[in-house]
Amino acid sequence: MKILSKNNILTAVFVLSLYILGQILTSTGIIDSYIMLNLVVVGINVILAVSLNLITGFTGQFSLGHAAFMSIGAYASAVVTAKLGLPFPAGLLIGAVIATVAGIVIGIPTLRLKGDYLAIATLGFGEIVRIVILNSEYLGGASGLNDIPQYTNWTWLYVMTALTIVIIRNFIESKGGRACIAIREDEIAAESMGVNTTFYKVLAFGLGAFFAGIAGALYSGYFYFIKPDAFGFMKSIDILVIVVFGGMGSILGSVMGAVALSIISLLLQGFPELRMVIYSVILFLIMVYRPQGLMGSYKLKLFKKGGFKNVSD
Repeated sequence: MKILSKNNILTAVFVLSLYILGQILTSTGIIDSYIMLNLVVVGINVILAVSLNLITGFTGQFSLGHAAFMSIGAYASAVVTAKLGLPFPAGLLIGAVIATVAGIVIGIPTLRLKGDYLAIATLGFGEIVRIVILNSEYLGGASGLNDIPQYTNWTWLYVMTALTIVIIRNFIESKGGRACIAIREDEIAAESMGVNTTFYKVLAFGLGAFFAGIAGALYSGYFYFIKPDAFGFMKSIDILVIVVFGGMGSILGSVMGAVALSIISLLLQGFPELRMVIYSVILFLIMVYRPQGLMGSYKLKLFKKGGFKNVSD
């Protein structure tokens, strides 16, 4: 399909219009600090869920260490901006690159592991990263790192979220993405058909870690203060819950899942005693009566005719 087709132009206009609308609402004060806080949380969760879905949903690698990549990006960006005084784009890029290297490092030795064993290995990696940060005085240790400049705004949040969705979606539609899906379905059959399973599994880990690092940089660039406990085991579980809730192997599901769970969590803030109980019951009902997630097998079709399309079509 031609890039400058009518459908692609209309989609681009819609994406740009949504950004302009958000910018106007922010500059006029309609989107206040509280609403912006929730938008930042939603945007970061979308980036984390979509990037983890690439690893877990599309490549079939069960990872419980995604929060570790986020923490690497957050601390690297914080050091670059707060301690070295470099601009935010440098912190964003450096944080993402270091997280990518970490993703490749953890991806290579765990290639032979599958399922629960891979989950345990990535969980151990996440705990190693947390303990290292916890015992590093330069990074603030247990008390955390503060006085981080607040660079994350609507523009950075929207652009990074949109780029994450578009890039990962395009990757999945490419030859590499089809190879990752083949590995998920049957790794032995994929390898027998000439797919370099080692390369694509590491590539998925690296690409997922790259965007998790961006999410971490956006996080530290908005909240002024970060500490190791914010990137522990439960954070990885939260990201995985969003992926499962929205639908494994569905980018649209990750987006909808992040938005839905963020809204549910926001609405339950008035019930602190029952918040987690109600939250758990909602998730339980979704998993029992719709185990394929909110969007099931539907995937997002950006800049192509058809809008939403079922994988089985």
